[in-house]
Amino acid sequence: MSLNDTPRATRLHIGLYGRRNSGKSSLLNALTGQSVATVSEVAGTTTDPVYKAMELHGIGPVVFIDTAGFDDEGTLGELRVGKTQDAAKATDMAMVLFHDADMTEELAWVAKFRRHETPVIPVVSQADTLPDGGKALAATVAEKIGTQPVIVSAVEGKGIEQLRAEIVRKLPEGYASGSITGDLCKSGDLVLLVMPQDIQAPQGRLILPQVQTLRELLDKKCLVMSCTTDCLEATLAKLTEPPALIITDSQAFRTVYAQKPAASKLTSFSVLFAGYKGDIDYFAASARKLATLPRDAHILIAEACTHKPLKEDIGRVKIPRLLRKKLGDQLHIDVTAGRDFPTDLTGVDMVIHCGGCMFNRKYVLSRVAECRAQGVPMTNYGMTIAFLLGILDDVVLPH
Repeated sequence: MSLNDTPRATRLHIGLYGRRNSGKSSLLNALTGQSVATVSEVAGTTTDPVYKAMELHGIGPVVFIDTAGFDDEGTLGELRVGKTQDAAKATDMAMVLFHDADMTEELAWVAKFRRHETPVIPVVSQADTLPDGGKALAATVAEKIGTQPVIVSAVEGKGIEQLRAEIVRKLPEGYASGSITGDLCKSGDLVLLVMPQDIQAPQGRLILPQVQTLRELLDKKCLVMSCTTDCLEATLAKLTEPPALIITDSQAFRTVYAQKPAASKLTSFSVLFAGYKGDIDYFAASARKLATLPRDAHILIAEACTHKPLKEDIGRVKIPRLLRKKLGDQLHIDVTAGRDFPTDLTGVDMVIHCGGCMFNRKYVLSRVAECRAQGVPMTNYGMTIAFLLGILDDVVLPH
């Protein structure tokens, strides 16, 4: 990814779902105008999901996901279907491809997406191979699901522009209005960013939440200053008035809270991402439940990144140390990384998630839903640190 690219996690994720040889890869190539997915007459050519980032007129940056056929068979087939199921959790909008009269599995997937409030675009694919150009099948699909499908032929280019228009029409509500800082600041406000550059920050660059927050503040026409933790006192001393808002790295909460002017609101990048990526009210309520956990509680720490653990890693070292200092040494703490998240949370008393900057919001919310369904509280790094330091009630939450 170049420095000019929009991060994949902030793009609208559009998934293509169907049986093997239903034309998913050909359709993806037609939509993107590029040969980004391997096309073959051999069933099961697509194994792991293929992600293709592009710009879509009327929407902007999107990611198309070409998935393995959900009818795959055998041991490897089960693994491929598992990858397809996982991709569905990150899908903001789904295209379900229909190609013949047997549509039992397709209808089940449409129902699955609708249960999760994911917009669905039904597609009659490979229309050039159907006797009447797919009209009869389209009528049957419309009768079954109550939505008129788009008839397409990747070979002939038929229906591609109509499909692009349907994507724009079914854009999820609120997609374009997502905000990191919410109502915490407005045009003309002075915002101070406290950004310690430790070993976990990429050499010569800022971490992604800092970059995205800074860009949004500039778009809001806020007045932005930034400093590292050791320069905070000097920075505040040079200001003629206190910042309206201070945003800090959660690991510096203690230091910044001790020095912040009374008139300045305080939050952290991780707390902001609790709202931008997840369910901030649920995260806040869950953080407070840390106080009532049993001394031998089982806590699962979930990281979105799969980086090699570093010295003083926040998820593997700092937060466990804070937890044990507050709750005792009998805690059982496990760590997962990337998409390695258990579907069965039996025995888990609390999930603490990272900011989720590498995941899209749909995927983080799928984890929230899994925790809610199993009665397991879930919060994130920033909320956890604020609670353990006793300042959660003094931290402002975006809405």
